[in-house]
Amino acid sequence: MKNFIFSVVLLMSSLTIFAQDLQKATTPQNGPEITFTETSHDYGTILLNGNGTYEFEFKNTGNEPLILSQPRSSCGCTVPSWPRQPILPGETDKIKVTYNTSIKGKFQKSVTVISNAVTNKNVVLTIKGEVALPPTEALPENSNPMGATDKK
Repeated sequence: MKNFIFSVVLLMSSLTIFAQDLQKATTPQNGPEITFTETSHDYGTILLNGNGTYEFEFKNTGNEPLILSQPRSSCGCTVPSWPRQPILPGETDKIKVTYNTSIKGKFQKSVTVISNAVTNKNVVLTIKGEVALPPTEALPENSNPMGATDKK
């Protein structure tokens, strides 16, 4: 009899704990949330000194104002700019990332966005591509080395 009562009490305790965990899982989080449309961008090929700017769009999908701290880039050749004011719930904004296209060659850089979001405090944005020299224009070649015209 004692074993039966002990088993029933143990079973009831387990169900109570499970119910609390289930309630936590279904209850929405309170606080700000940051959701990006995309977190990576491929420029493809950019000409030397071309436009290396891209804007990453995000939305505050939480229920409190979202505040961004200073984003950190992986090097000095990538400069982020971000909204300094709080982003209210449901609002969208952009983080602009500019890559220095005066450096020839392939690149892959990142910017870490730090916020007061409840679940996704640090988001890493990546950019990649290749900076290439512009094509050179070729002058038509003269088939006669002396520059004289052929007479027929």
